[in-house]
Amino acid sequence: MSRSSIKGPFVDEKLIVKIERLKLAGKKEPIKTWARSSQIPPEFVGYTFAVHNGKIFKEVFITEDMVGHRLGEFSLTRNFRGHGRIVKRTLSKT
Repeated sequence: MSRSSIKGPFVDEKLIVKIERLKLAGKKEPIKTWARSSQIPPEFVGYTFAVHNGKIFKEVFITEDMVGHRLGEFSLTRNFRGHGRIVKRTLSKT
């Protein structure tokens, strides 16, 4: 189900404030955040976010293609290590 167009996109206010501070200072430091549900507005393009995945912070560089997506989409929470392996057993002769 899509979000109501009247409400508009959800962007964490703290992230907007941090971006404005970095613009004034002229810095491009990674911004640490736990707000995985925040949508990416065009103002975030060119900045790096350290998005928490439940265990560590993964750095995500924002490009124009990412606008409209959520921050959590680019910081995966699950690590697939492959299906079970076939165990080959050798029978010893007695």
